[in-house]
Amino acid sequence: MISREPLLHVGILEGSPAVTGSFEGPFTAPDGRVVSGAFRFSHDGAQWKGELEGSTHAYGQEILEYRPARSDATLRLDDVTIGVSFHWERKEPQVFRGSLKLLHIPGKGLTAINSVPLEEYLTSVISSEMSATAPPALLRAHAITSRSWLVAMLERSREARYATPVRTPVTDETREVSVWYTREDHANFDVCADDHCQRYQGITKIISRSAEEAVQSTRGQFLVYQDEICDARFYKACGGRTEEFASAWEPKDISYLRSVSDAPDELPPLRTEEEMQHWLAAPPKAYCNTTDADVLRQVLPSFDQETTDFFRWTVTCSGEVLSALVRKKSGVDFGRLRELVPVRRGPSGRITALRIVGEKRTITVGKELEIRRWLSPSHLYSSAFVVRSKRTADGFAEEFILNGAGWGHGVGLCQIGAAVMATMGKTAEEIVLHYFRGATLRTQY
Repeated sequence: MISREPLLHVGILEGSPAVTGSFEGPFTAPDGRVVSGAFRFSHDGAQWKGELEGSTHAYGQEILEYRPARSDATLRLDDVTIGVSFHWERKEPQVFRGSLKLLHIPGKGLTAINSVPLEEYLTSVISSEMSATAPPALLRAHAITSRSWLVAMLERSREARYATPVRTPVTDETREVSVWYTREDHANFDVCADDHCQRYQGITKIISRSAEEAVQSTRGQFLVYQDEICDARFYKACGGRTEEFASAWEPKDISYLRSVSDAPDELPPLRTEEEMQHWLAAPPKAYCNTTDADVLRQVLPSFDQETTDFFRWTVTCSGEVLSALVRKKSGVDFGRLRELVPVRRGPSGRITALRIVGEKRTITVGKELEIRRWLSPSHLYSSAFVVRSKRTADGFAEEFILNGAGWGHGVGLCQIGAAVMATMGKTAEEIVLHYFRGATLRTQY
């Protein structure tokens, strides 16, 4: 098990034809020169071309690395994509501490990597994932959760690395396809900077004293279960009950990632379509069932506040549009869609297998993220939904209405639920041990 703070290698850009930005302060170049100011790096397939300080330099080595020559030196990278494949995807310049490493991947463009100590990385994650004005207990709980997930991922990746997505192929004989996405698929760095791993924006956002205190006060502290660091997942809102690990990823039971009520009182798991319909129509008194604008501002960054209907939501789509969308996202021509039928649900109500019935094909798809991908231009908020439809005279769907709950996969810590718990006076320890049942806290360095 880990005993000292690691240096992380965070992938900021991938597949870029060029990397542009600026060294804000002195950085040591691969040839030993100290440089600063605007830069542009490209690769012609044989060597690097670096445009710095008004002159051009050629480099023959495979990897370029620029290290800060002073502790207050930072670097800016242009056109960093945030919210990849989500409804709020956008590009923006971002500023980082630490080193810049540049790789050329033949046929795939350039990769920019920021190397930074784990605890400094976490300070940015806390500020990037939520507002730094959040209650201290929430910031500490998130620091423990993020640190645990990250190191558990690093320890797993040393043992084995598998491709993403893990899927069964669709063939003429296939009637069910199950897809789940790993987080260990980055071959050239430890972790990416977007929601696929953890949202990391360097020091682009103002790092508040409260975020620094949350990380410093929990330094080296992890969630541990049976002498292993917990794979502590998190997301925005569970919708009333958290989900079990196997609903979203590998088909295995992880005791501390089982489904729990997001409430002080027990809320029963959802087993039938009737129970799910009632759950949506009569929302329970759950922690994440809040419309308190102050709480939401504390936990949601500005772009996440563009989504306000996360606890209960409705998506309406014409049969024609959804038929075209499913064909595009799945690569399968179903023809006109007839119906969407939930086949299996997890205890939070999230659909883990959905039967899609078309005039040409009928396929059952899972797991929860693949369902969300197939039914939306970006991602549905969650797969915890019921389906209503309006039909044409010949039995095809004229319109689909999806009524749903929650935002994200639902496994582990519910960020909005945790925020409400913190405003109620719960401690960081009480918050994390509520969501990760059976785990304990341990300081490793």
